[in-house]
Amino acid sequence: MPINPKSRRRWKILASCIVAASLGSITGYSQANAVLYEGARLIIGDASAPIESGAFVVQDGHITAIGPKGSVKAPSGATRVDLTGKTVMPTLNNVHMHIGYEGYVSWSVENHTRENLLDHLEREAFYGAGAAMTMGDQPADFAIQFQQDQLAGKFPAAARFFFAAGLAPPGGGPDALLIQGTTALHAVNEVSTPDEAIAAVRKIAARKIQQVKFWVDNRDNTRGSRKKMPPEVYTALIAEAHKHGMIVHAHATNMQDQKGVVKAGVDVLVHTVVAEKIDDELLALLKEKKPYWAPVMGLGDRSELCDGSNPFIEQALPDSVAADIRAGKTWLPSAPCSAPANPQFAQREENLKYNFPKYLAAGARIVLSTDAGVSAKYSYGFAEHHEMGMYVRLGMTPAEAIVVSTSRPTEVLRIKDTGTLAKGKRADFIVLNANPLENIRNTREIDSVYLYGAKLDREALQAKFKQAAVDRDAAQAKFKKDYVPHPPSSRKLTD
Repeated sequence: MPINPKSRRRWKILASCIVAASLGSITGYSQANAVLYEGARLIIGDASAPIESGAFVVQDGHITAIGPKGSVKAPSGATRVDLTGKTVMPTLNNVHMHIGYEGYVSWSVENHTRENLLDHLEREAFYGAGAAMTMGDQPADFAIQFQQDQLAGKFPAAARFFFAAGLAPPGGGPDALLIQGTTALHAVNEVSTPDEAIAAVRKIAARKIQQVKFWVDNRDNTRGSRKKMPPEVYTALIAEAHKHGMIVHAHATNMQDQKGVVKAGVDVLVHTVVAEKIDDELLALLKEKKPYWAPVMGLGDRSELCDGSNPFIEQALPDSVAADIRAGKTWLPSAPCSAPANPQFAQREENLKYNFPKYLAAGARIVLSTDAGVSAKYSYGFAEHHEMGMYVRLGMTPAEAIVVSTSRPTEVLRIKDTGTLAKGKRADFIVLNANPLENIRNTREIDSVYLYGAKLDREALQAKFKQAAVDRDAAQAKFKKDYVPHPPSSRKLTD
């Protein structure tokens, strides 16, 4: 979409201040001189045991040597950084979210600009994410150009942007909120027959897009009588996508649909069955097919802000937005913190505790995924840490949760240059003040984040995020100074 000229001017004013304080471009912000980091506990990001007192050398954005402290020789003239008492782990990689529409003070297609997309990726990086993939919600031309520009170094440092093209039945697909944006931008390819699905996949493949997502859901409860995508359509879709070497993600929320898409050979199963306990037939299919699994569970939880002060979340949200979340004034409807517990939540929790370990035992290969981007209560960056906490609460060890959040997602993203602390990999890492192997919540104890070898200026980003405090009514928002993080929405809001 074209950027409003006034917004562009305001953005340039802000960018001139922020860019200098941040990390420069994706190709230009790496540290050229060698730096030796030593003394920290190193969590590698795969099944390897941690190095309790380690050292590693970073040069030109990459790790050039790593091992126990004392075994790694620093190049001549290298800078030394003492990380004694700290823990270092790879940055997180998120394979499922929705980027571009959330505005914190508004949720609208009018927020979908390059500036807002970058803001969301910066928020991801602020919380330690190095890569993020948005699912089926971007117009292809826009997404391709943004990705190319980021790779060319035209933006400040942020999480790397990935996207999947979307397919759905006519009128179906994204939820009642997200569809307000995707419909206006013609982001989702609507298909009704196997031939239409095949043609759409071929068109997507011609654009060199490597990931596709389809929605099975018909969303009948909110849109009237719509037909969901039948097996013959998504079976043809999956088969054609595989002919072109694509990875296919399937949004399926009930057990019948999950059985169907797994049987058809989907690569990434999206969502967790929460309304019922999964049965032996689905477990047998999971054991046979072993799909990747994006469980995206946390959006259904009550906001952590309902538990009192939460500096980890509040540090990146305007105070007025945190207050709105607690009051239940979010774009995707949610109950206020003062509301009594929903009776269905206890049943959901019981089913999750039963189903989650069953998925894992059957061979579903879980990958970090959040579904962030449709509600400020579960948004960019902090949602990853909540999701990881759920993995551990539901049965994983902290070490396993770190692997499925760092290295394994790179298999789905098809990137081999990050995800672990290893020689030759990009120097994408988080420095923590506490050990997450002891308590997974210690991933929140962030001292610093490094992308491509350069330290992220988290203080500058935090100041920018907090400055977005405006009136809830975006149509009459009064921005402080000349700062406009994205164009205000004309959508009328109601309490």
